[in-house]
Amino acid sequence: MKLLFISFIIFISPGFFTCAELGRVSDNKDTKNVIETIADGILKDASFKFTDKKNGEEYLSTTEVPSDAHLQIVSRYNDWRYWNGIINIAMIRLGKVLNNSDFSKFAFKNIAFSFDNYQYFKDKYSNEDKWSYPFAQRFIMAELDDYGAMGASLIEVYHLNPQEGYKTYIDQAVNYISTQQYRLEDETFVRSFPRKYTLWADDLYMSVSFLSRLGELTGKMQYFDDAAKQVINFHKYLFDEEKGLMFHNWYSDTKQHGVAFWGRANGWAMMAQVDLLDRLPAEYPLRDTLITLLRKHILGISKYQSDNGLWHQLLDKQDSYLETSCSAMFTYSIAGAVNKEYIEPGFASIAKKGWEGVKSKILPNGEVEGVCTGTVVSDDLVSYYNRPAPLIDVHGIGTVLLAGIEVLQLHK
Repeated sequence: MKLLFISFIIFISPGFFTCAELGRVSDNKDTKNVIETIADGILKDASFKFTDKKNGEEYLSTTEVPSDAHLQIVSRYNDWRYWNGIINIAMIRLGKVLNNSDFSKFAFKNIAFSFDNYQYFKDKYSNEDKWSYPFAQRFIMAELDDYGAMGASLIEVYHLNPQEGYKTYIDQAVNYISTQQYRLEDETFVRSFPRKYTLWADDLYMSVSFLSRLGELTGKMQYFDDAAKQVINFHKYLFDEEKGLMFHNWYSDTKQHGVAFWGRANGWAMMAQVDLLDRLPAEYPLRDTLITLLRKHILGISKYQSDNGLWHQLLDKQDSYLETSCSAMFTYSIAGAVNKEYIEPGFASIAKKGWEGVKSKILPNGEVEGVCTGTVVSDDLVSYYNRPAPLIDVHGIGTVLLAGIEVLQLHK
């Protein structure tokens, strides 16, 4: 009888562990397929072409167009916008994780496309709206979102493809962020609008993504110090201790917060904190302080996660819609913080549930639903409720990829 019992244990044990392992393999395969499908859609859509608005003629380069052409970029993935910086970073990382150079090459080609063609548009620029004019943010460099995230992606490309022109732009961006960007007296970054001066939570990512990579590239502590200062000061001005969330903005003229705990603004801030910790030297003096702030933010947003894993457009307002990009940002940040051991493994369940929610917003063809379009700070809370969320809005594509990549590592 004893022998039979032992045989039974030996017989079922391999089966038990195989099933558990199969579950993890299945999770990984599903996540891998999802992010590959999204990335393949980017490769398909990114044509690296221009079209003449007058007659629809297409061109591969601005060097071959007639003098009276009125050009626009065909694909939204090929412009110089902060969301393209996130996509570039995500595609480089995806190429490494999946060992697929096609994804990494996209970012290299995208940067080269901008550098090869922006001068044409700069020469013709006559104060048009920068959000509709091709490559305008490539040469305007007035606010952090003109060069921060794209500059961060350029640094990642420069590590592997150190062209002199890329270094020249990085140096220009360094000069601007160091000497010309608007700051408060304590050196916190602010914008000139909608009031002078307004602190935007979004700008924690637009600045720290660039500064942290700059510190890594140069080895100079001054850039890490500036990035750490921004994280600490943004928490000081924007973080609500009771809610555990960041306000979207703070007005320096009235010393008052804005009205909204906007999801994506909190996502930008959380991603920035992880970006910095990923690159800080291990013995950096403020490292523990920065980890404490990140943990507080993660604990705060965890209270507002819905039962399907997603977070709301207005984090503390359950009657606002469930929004995909902030959900992806929180998923990425929490999974990454667990993977790098900034926080305890128990937080992983929040990221896993978040990824399940994000996946529910991804169609079989890789198109992403529920991403809020671009949003400025507002004193009207209803405006946040009413922001549209069009299909496959570019503001969320890179963050969804990054979330999937970190969850893939989390399963491993």
